[in-house]
Amino acid sequence: MGPGVAARVAAARILDAVLQRGRSLKATLAATLPELADGRDRALVEAIVMTALRQRVRYNHALDHWLDKPLGAKDGLLRALLLAGFAQLELHLPAHAAVAATVDAARDLKRTHQAGMVNALLRRAQREGLPQAEPRLAWPAWLAEQVASDWPQQADAIFAASAQTAPLWLRVNRRWITREDYLGLLREAGIEAIPDPALADALKLDATLPVQQLPGFEAGLVSVQDAAAQAVADAFVLAPGARLLDACAAPGGKAAQLAERDASLRITALDVDARRVRRMQDTFARLRLDIDTRCADAATPDAWWDGQAFNAILIDAPCSATGIVRRQPDVLLHRREADIAALRDSQSNLLDALWPLLAPDGTLVYATCSILRAENAAQVAAFLARTPDAALQPLDARFGHDTGFGQQRLPGEGGGDGFFCARLRKVDPASVTLPA
Repeated sequence: MGPGVAARVAAARILDAVLQRGRSLKATLAATLPELADGRDRALVEAIVMTALRQRVRYNHALDHWLDKPLGAKDGLLRALLLAGFAQLELHLPAHAAVAATVDAARDLKRTHQAGMVNALLRRAQREGLPQAEPRLAWPAWLAEQVASDWPQQADAIFAASAQTAPLWLRVNRRWITREDYLGLLREAGIEAIPDPALADALKLDATLPVQQLPGFEAGLVSVQDAAAQAVADAFVLAPGARLLDACAAPGGKAAQLAERDASLRITALDVDARRVRRMQDTFARLRLDIDTRCADAATPDAWWDGQAFNAILIDAPCSATGIVRRQPDVLLHRREADIAALRDSQSNLLDALWPLLAPDGTLVYATCSILRAENAAQVAAFLARTPDAALQPLDARFGHDTGFGQQRLPGEGGGDGFFCARLRKVDPASVTLPA
């Protein structure tokens, strides 16, 4: 293969797997990227794939209008390559090299007879630009309608933000370095970053780069974590030595952040997936944190709980992921309407199963990366209605819009992801007053 061709072939194969065969983007990237030896190629492939998925409605619209004959059912890989080609032009790669490498990739994919068409379409896109389209059209109709119903004033902004590239957010490990000192390391490396005034450990980079280029990453000085996710730690006020459960912990960012803030906390981090648990353990080792990490189903505590109550519990519950579409654009391809009911049942089960594990006067934080009220405010309202000793505690404006039963950040607000957070305290049932 010529220079850059392998990266274009890889991008096309990933897009084909996700778009045509219903594969998970995260899993397909994890399986494919290690096959590319050069880190720059891995970063390029990921950027191409993410851009093509976010903008697929626009790119497909161009193909539908520019092709005299529509692509057939057997042309999925060719369509994926064309989407990858369009993405490169909008990533502002050198156009000649991008077009040439993509045309060569068509030949490598045994599409030699269509290489001329690939060249012509990419040249046209280069000359004319690609058409615009309403960001809402990328969403399944039922889901777009739900978002518009839940957030009528903000829906257009949600759809638009979810189609944009997210900034790179860093969390500085305050156990080993201050944020100001780490900013100095970034400047020495020629990397520009902006501190977030509302989040003590957060830095925002507008340009995405491989983590290996971050100073001190392997030494545990810094982690990648979105601003909205970092805010969750501020929902806790913990006494030294407090016992905390992170019930659905993978990939481990929130447990790690709390441990970085207070080494005396006794944290148990659970996840039901053994592979994700191993990755968490690797993360904690890199950060030099001592966290009890277990593979277990949080919803069945009889199988793992030692009977000692927790002072605090975090449930970052499985959800529709509608708040992180810009980071996981395949959510819009895979999510089905029936999923929401199943997810709500799972969330309810976690709340009911874990509340008895919380000590009197303890705090439970319920969080999701969803923007759907059914998974968030409605879920918390229902839990409060059936749980006499649970009381909602207010959170401030850092956590987003007040829904009456928790706070909701929407995609793009403050540069962060969409995220819901509610804080509950275990109290004497006689003292509870439900919100209006």
